[in-house]
Amino acid sequence: MAPPIALLTSYFSPEIRALERLPASGPVLVVGNHSCLFYMPDVWVVGQALIARRGTEPPTYAMGYDLLFALPGVSSFLRRLGVIPAATDAAEAALREGAQVLVYPGGDWEACRPWTDRNRIDFAAHRGFVKLALRTGAPVVPVVTHGSHDAVVVLSRGEALARAMGLHHLRIKVFPLALGPPFGVTSVLAPPLPLPSAITVEFLPALDWSHFGPGAASDGAVVEACYNEITGLMQDALTRMHRENPHPVATGIVRLARRGLTSHPRGLPAAAGGAAAVRSG
Repeated sequence: MAPPIALLTSYFSPEIRALERLPASGPVLVVGNHSCLFYMPDVWVVGQALIARRGTEPPTYAMGYDLLFALPGVSSFLRRLGVIPAATDAAEAALREGAQVLVYPGGDWEACRPWTDRNRIDFAAHRGFVKLALRTGAPVVPVVTHGSHDAVVVLSRGEALARAMGLHHLRIKVFPLALGPPFGVTSVLAPPLPLPSAITVEFLPALDWSHFGPGAASDGAVVEACYNEITGLMQDALTRMHRENPHPVATGIVRLARRGLTSHPRGLPAAAGGAAAVRSG
């Protein structure tokens, strides 16, 4: 899947910063901010970076939305890519075996946030990833993506629509409305095409919460402190990245016009499909 994924992500002119902050071996929980509806260019770019750092042999997993595993054909495809259901103990087992695991705590709530909140970290108060890190003692590496949510103008999460349609019975709280080509204002059933917004991914320094011990996963005060620490650091980084590039769509259009689509930009090893330029930061 590396070549088509590389071609997809090249549309967003991705840049990866400070990949060296990701441990080259051993267990690590990578925590990211989620954007751009179900197009998820942030996930694909970060996934490429994880593989670039460690290669294809060491295990790499991503925690996925439970509902996706109930869809015929989708479950087997996701599992082959290394996606594991979020509501199981699979992630804990993977970390104990020394794997790197990617999680987006904000899920569809964050990925469908209004465009006006595009530069805001919103994990919807989900703290399960903090408890997972405390139980396993694995280091936590925050990874912040800027520009991904600029690619689609989300007008509303559509929470009321989701409730009216009974989607809450499927644990779905959103039915987003968006604006963009070719249909103008539309729903998730006919989503607008994403704009070629330039995506920047930055890995932040690893957080070590292991000194709290596994029992701290049941200590509300510790969990809250860790949650506030990581979300605060990620918000500071996202705010800074927005100041650096306040118009990622314009930046992306210029970059795309200059080079066109290519699956082999400079920077990443071939194991990752050569999909992004890597810069230390």
